[in-house]
Amino acid sequence: MHRQTNIQVHLGDCLSILQKMESGSVNLAYLDPPFFTRKVHRLAPRDRSREFSFDDLWATQKEYATFLYERLCELHRVISGDGCVFFHCDRNAVHLARAILDDIFGSENFRSEIIWHYRRWSNSQRSLLPAHQNILYYTKSDNYTFNEILMEYSPATNVDQILQRRSRDESNKSVYARDDQGNTVPNGAKRGVPLSDVWDIPFLNPKAKERTGYPTQKPLLLLERIITLASNEGDCILDPFCGSGTSLVAAQLLNRNAVGIDLSEDAVEMTRKRLRELTVSQSRLLDLGREAYRNADETALAVLQGVEFVPVQRNSGIDAILKQDFDGGPVTIRVQRSGETLLETARMLSKASVSKGAKLMFVIAFARGGCFDFADELPTGVVVIDSPAMGIRQYLDNLKASKEQIQLLPLLLADSARP
Repeated sequence: MHRQTNIQVHLGDCLSILQKMESGSVNLAYLDPPFFTRKVHRLAPRDRSREFSFDDLWATQKEYATFLYERLCELHRVISGDGCVFFHCDRNAVHLARAILDDIFGSENFRSEIIWHYRRWSNSQRSLLPAHQNILYYTKSDNYTFNEILMEYSPATNVDQILQRRSRDESNKSVYARDDQGNTVPNGAKRGVPLSDVWDIPFLNPKAKERTGYPTQKPLLLLERIITLASNEGDCILDPFCGSGTSLVAAQLLNRNAVGIDLSEDAVEMTRKRLRELTVSQSRLLDLGREAYRNADETALAVLQGVEFVPVQRNSGIDAILKQDFDGGPVTIRVQRSGETLLETARMLSKASVSKGAKLMFVIAFARGGCFDFADELPTGVVVIDSPAMGIRQYLDNLKASKEQIQLLPLLLADSARP
């Protein structure tokens, strides 16, 4: 049930606007300031109707640190005694932000460094692929709001063991408690695993309904988790660098009040538009789990052991792609399934591969049969290779035929010797 919320969006420098705000009026502040990348960030929505941009240009670390320090001091003032701040950054500025926040909020009020982990496409840089960002979580005091979030057990967890009560033996070693009959004692139902400081939340899908085209837009799921964790309904959420307004949309959906500030007229306009037209994307990845997307045929892939390949998920026509390219395109593979003729397998592989620029495709044959026996019926670029199972069967058949011919030879010679 959604209650009436008060959402304010201000255009201007957050320093001057924060200075006008009442002390202790904010329960949770989330800020996603420029990351000290020393770049101008530009991006356009899918319809290319406009381009959003902002500058992240600072001459020195000292200049950037001064910019943050002035604003975080005001932020500390407007946060309530039981409030908190979540500072979003990455490897470029996390060391600076941590030092400044320790100084303003006190190192004793540091609660967590949250690692937002996601999967990204590979890059050509000569370094490890960046696949996370940092969110520094501080409170203003020891008295703060914290709503426990429980996650599902991992597939590797022995839940049956977790459900057994433990006790200490004479050596103070943890052992399973047992009753007088020697049976293990149940420990009651487990609610789940407390949320850790590593959050596996997908990066915003390029086709997500909520995507606006703003360069640094964050997933709504990420902001909903932060706000749910550290605030209650009716609380006030502040975002002094609100960008496309994701934090304010999350606050409105979760029945919180909110204040957003940004220097960019485009960002403020985008935020107000999103608040009028709330759009939420569902994450099938989070709903189903990553393992649900691992649908490559393991039986088929087993045939390829000894070959360097990458399994292909979520594609009914291709089982794997070789790590080695051919003539500027990928080399794709499909293993013949039970009930498929070789021609059907070849056509499925070709249909799925040609659009990817593949010029060489391999079909692994388990049976010939059907109406197909000749290479000239194959789609262009498809080569048929016998599977080990088929090769063994053919070898045994040939061996059997050879023995039968040897046994038949004396009879043939005898017949030929007769007048």
